[in-house]
Amino acid sequence: MKISIAPLLLAAAVASFATHAQDAAAPVPSAQVELESCYLKDISEQLRCGTLQVPENYDAPDGRTIGINFAVLPAVRESKQDDPLLILAGGPGQAATELGSMIARIFQNVRQQRDILLIDQRGTGGSNPLSCAMSHVEELVKADDAIDLAEMAENCLAKFTDVDLTQYHTVNAIRDFEAVREALGYPQVTLYGGSYGSRAGLVYMREAPQSVRAAVLDAVAPVQVVVGPFGRHGADSFEQLLARCKASQVCSETFPNLDLTYRTLMQQLEVDPVPLTVRDPLSNEPVDILVTAGRLSSVMRVGLYHPTTRQMLPYVIQRTAEGDYTPLTGLLGSTMAQSELYMGLTLSVLCSEDLPRATPELLTADGDNTFIGSRTADAFIDMCSVWPKQERPDEWFTPVESAIPTLLLSGELDPVTPPAWGELAAETLSNSRHLVAPQGAHTIVGHTCANRLASEFIKDLDLQKLDSECLTEQRPQPFILNSNGKGL
Repeated sequence: MKISIAPLLLAAAVASFATHAQDAAAPVPSAQVELESCYLKDISEQLRCGTLQVPENYDAPDGRTIGINFAVLPAVRESKQDDPLLILAGGPGQAATELGSMIARIFQNVRQQRDILLIDQRGTGGSNPLSCAMSHVEELVKADDAIDLAEMAENCLAKFTDVDLTQYHTVNAIRDFEAVREALGYPQVTLYGGSYGSRAGLVYMREAPQSVRAAVLDAVAPVQVVVGPFGRHGADSFEQLLARCKASQVCSETFPNLDLTYRTLMQQLEVDPVPLTVRDPLSNEPVDILVTAGRLSSVMRVGLYHPTTRQMLPYVIQRTAEGDYTPLTGLLGSTMAQSELYMGLTLSVLCSEDLPRATPELLTADGDNTFIGSRTADAFIDMCSVWPKQERPDEWFTPVESAIPTLLLSGELDPVTPPAWGELAAETLSNSRHLVAPQGAHTIVGHTCANRLASEFIKDLDLQKLDSECLTEQRPQPFILNSNGKGL
């Protein structure tokens, strides 16, 4: 699960005030850590960064240590609050510091009064990264059944012979975050966790409740659910897309029988994949690609994550079925151009924390759809078959009970963390409120008014005062109908 990567930037006026406030507003670090001036990508102002050494294995504190990388975006106003907004990145496998410009844009109101603290989860970014870059060029020419994911995972694993990968899990991540909080002298933190970050937030609330002032959990993944098999959730989101297109006169007339068109196209590509030569979105060099059923369904599933791309999907399906692969390869290119997850961390978390809890019944139900079938679960099962695993305590997956003020956010159209998961989390969070955006997809602070609601909550902690009408008033984005971008 990953938070959508969206554009840019703090205004120059805000940047100048933040720079001015650095000396007065920066946290006072302990002797364990030194803050240095630094820059993050697409943020023009000078920030404060550091690295804190922690045990790789907390049960062996005198053993190997790893550095936990973090960055502080200082509050704009000098009279700031003493609890920062701690960003818990998604994935699992995203690095918080690599999302800095997006976070600064979304939470610029929060930053008026609070520092924003970005900590790279162990195994990501600058925190002993478990990076396994996989060559798109080599894989794109292979048929679906020719891609050996277990072999790819083994090749990734071979890079980390000196790393105890069983120590890269959610509970240790929270221990790291707590160590950084203490080293920086913050008495408490306010949490924002998106997607997998929402689970990390719940674990934080369980493991160190005294350190959490409040939490905003967006695209909620409670600890008791299994992350990885996303076929059913993707299919449900796709069904919503089909229903909305059918209900729109212009969409239904432009793309009649869209469901049948998609299923027929998938069946054709299963039997007869289509070879193409396209331009690489990064190098502009010609690249060979084989359009397969797996590749098509993967692009469709990722396209459902954001309202802008999901409204393109009927057009992409129709044009692909008619033999025009330009829209599909364009969407594929935009997906390839996004930052990759740190796959070693992704597998270290999911292979020990989630896949062992995926019962045969769950996997059968997840794969029972004509959208993407069981492809997401099958991929993780193949990779986890060779990845180091360790049994985790049952209490890690007991619903988190807490009275910490918590705002839960969901998108009705989310293809990976459905609103039902938010309701499930709310059952044991006695001081919570769950808001659902009818036009929202995954991690709604990035494309609805939820960022404003989150800012109001973080400031006042008044859940009932929040006026969520703006979520229901948001109009759906128009469907793209042709190559000129015309939409209604």
